[in-house]
Amino acid sequence: MPTSARSHGLRVAPIALLMLLAACSQEKAPQKGPVEVGVVTLSAQNVTVASELPGRTVSTSMSEVRPQVSGIIQKRLFTEGSMVRAGQPLYQIDQRLYRASRDEALATLASAQATAAAAQAKAQRYRSLGDTEAVSAQDRDDVIATARQAQAAVQQARASLQTSNVNLEFTLVRAPISGRIGRTLFTPGALVTASQTDPLTTIQQLDPIYVDVTQSSAQLLALRRSLASGKTLPASATIRLKLEDGSDYPLEGRIEFAEPIVDPDSGTVTLRARFPNPDGLLLPGMFVRVVAPQSVVPNAILAPQQGIARDPKGNATALVVTKANKVEQRTVTAAQAIGDKWLITAGLKAGDRLIVEGTDKVQPDATVKPVPVASAQ
Repeated sequence: MPTSARSHGLRVAPIALLMLLAACSQEKAPQKGPVEVGVVTLSAQNVTVASELPGRTVSTSMSEVRPQVSGIIQKRLFTEGSMVRAGQPLYQIDQRLYRASRDEALATLASAQATAAAAQAKAQRYRSLGDTEAVSAQDRDDVIATARQAQAAVQQARASLQTSNVNLEFTLVRAPISGRIGRTLFTPGALVTASQTDPLTTIQQLDPIYVDVTQSSAQLLALRRSLASGKTLPASATIRLKLEDGSDYPLEGRIEFAEPIVDPDSGTVTLRARFPNPDGLLLPGMFVRVVAPQSVVPNAILAPQQGIARDPKGNATALVVTKANKVEQRTVTAAQAIGDKWLITAGLKAGDRLIVEGTDKVQPDATVKPVPVASAQ
């Protein structure tokens, strides 16, 4: 065979081999099917819409303990920070001056009673003598008037004795209410007066405890209009509490009342809630957040948040699988986040299959294979 023919054959053989390999690779390429996506079938349900509002804790009752008499404090009779009962002794003020005043009032009363007895006896004699005209009518009337004055002096002395006894009792300062007592501001040896402005200590009732919550008047008006129109239903007055560290308070409370006026500076209305506080976990002045049910939306649609996206204009969008297993993009209205879901007021309905997994793998009008995904209601 000539050399040129052999060279031509060698060039043809690799080309044929490449064509054969390409044909084999085309035969082995798998057919690409629809993309699998995870879907959740939406359902209508009654949804309670709650607002998270800022608030401050306030004691249900607070009393500043002040002395009602002046004197030197001799003893402190309570433990700071402890629970005290109404009427429990808290401070002992020096009694000596008030005991002496009581004794003086006792002596004055005894003297007045003796004088009144003598005047009464004399008046009785003058009445008898007056009947026989042994004494003048003027003298008789003067004696009777003196007896009445002596009796009035007895009443006055008795009232002074009562005042002295009350002041003596006031030297033992008692708790006006039951509750937790704070630190003392005056120590034994300090001089206190009945007219002083500084309290000796403070007692606060902490169980139950109030939480004052503020809500904008605009939100309150919108809620009332919605309730009046029948779009929403009244919710329960039971509310929950989130503490400063983000944890949930274990006990529920109730709304007591709403202030009848709007704060002109902030445009808010103050709501007062009452919470049980048996362990004293809540203290006055704490910042908390109240989760308050506002209304119930009947037949509402809740969509998982992972199934709702935002387009470049900020509009909420969702990908839905149609009956023909094609992807349809819809613009929706996400009114409010409730837990890990969006409350949808437009764009989705019960029975829609919302794509929640694989949204980044599909485009609108693409054919997909929907796979149900469990979703907590």
